Amino acid sequence: MKEQRKSEKIVAFVMAGGAGKRLRPLTNERCKPAVPFGGRYRMVDFVLSNLVNSGIHSIYLLVQYKPQGLIEHVRKAWTISPLLPDQFVTVVPPQMEDGKIWFKGTADAVYQSINLMRIHRPDLVAVFGADHIYRMDVRQMVRFHRQCQADVTVAACPVPIEETASFGILEVDDEARVRGFEEKPDRGKPMPSDATSAYASMGNYLFNTEVLINALEEAHQRGETDFGHHVLPRLLQTHRLYAYDFADNYIPGIRAYEEVGYWRDVGTLDAYFEAHEDLLGREPRFQPFNPQWPIFSSHYQGPVAQVFNSSIDNSQIGAAALVDNATIRNSIVRREAVIEPDVVLEDCIIMDYVRICRGARLRRVIVDRHNTIQAGSEIGYDHAADRKLYEVTPGGVVVVPKGSPNYFARNCRGRGLGYGE
Repeated sequence: MKEQRKSEKIVAFVMAGGAGKRLRPLTNERCKPAVPFGGRYRMVDFVLSNLVNSGIHSIYLLVQYKPQGLIEHVRKAWTISPLLPDQFVTVVPPQMEDGKIWFKGTADAVYQSINLMRIHRPDLVAVFGADHIYRMDVRQMVRFHRQCQADVTVAACPVPIEETASFGILEVDDEARVRGFEEKPDRGKPMPSDATSAYASMGNYLFNTEVLINALEEAHQRGETDFGHHVLPRLLQTHRLYAYDFADNYIPGIRAYEEVGYWRDVGTLDAYFEAHEDLLGREPRFQPFNPQWPIFSSHYQGPVAQVFNSSIDNSQIGAAALVDNATIRNSIVRREAVIEPDVVLEDCIIMDYVRICRGARLRRVIVDRHNTIQAGSEIGYDHAADRKLYEVTPGGVVVVPKGSPNYFARNCRGRGLGYGE
């Protein structure tokens, strides 16, 4: 079988146009890939870091829904090298050619940029999603693709058989060749090697370029718009499709206590909240800091955090945050947040530029950017009262939607100990 070519040329298309309806209100004013994650990242940083760390530097971000926050983040954080023409992260909106309007689906989004493939003439095209939390060495998937002499390779993550109703499930044979697709079946076909698990599609694909171009043109003629529902099932009848087992992907620098093959689809507010819990503890399931496989993000140049007379346990405090005489447990506080005296935070996610005023108590709360939580407020203790003002998830997490930057600036000037001077 063929090994990976020494001078493999790969162009990546990252699907970054998702509205993320199940993450509202966090996606009321931003697309899903732009949603903040952890102490300093955005969701999109994970796929971009995986591609760059894998030596894939020609990256197009296909955007659509409320993209401005994502565009600004990419502009500030993802300039690779303007001196080298094949090293870029470029935002691509819908092309609107021939009377076309918005992207109608994942395949239609890539079809609208088919001219970019013809310009670059890559050996392979990677089509990856932008809203999952994971590390992946894509070179290993490429090697598998070549060894199998595949036309298309789908990254697949083993999931418990009882959870298949939440995923697109691949049916594969003993050689990992894909034989069928099932969209969110009650009980999907098990993996050949493990009857208790099934292969869930991660939404990450590798295509031989000509195969992809021909498939997209045919799909366009047929009025088909989606990879999972249309393009891949049809290619299954005529081409070689294989499933790459993500559990076999090796990343250097992973600690012994981390979950091997960590991958989370944070498509709901509860899943988003639970993934943040995976970042905490002395031995977290997922440790973003890994010098051998870094997760890149914005080059923020602000000061370090300041903490005065506070009790902080199992928490992360972002750059330029100020914590004064507060109690914080099992929480993540992002940059330039201000936590005033006598505040109690338990199991919370406090995003950038938030002020929690004196005496407030929050439990299992996500506070989006540019908010001021008034003095003495209690959130997360009475869900009936919380629902009158905020979103409360089925898992009991209260979500405070994004505030107004102008309101925050007007009412929270300064970050010194005078609070509002």
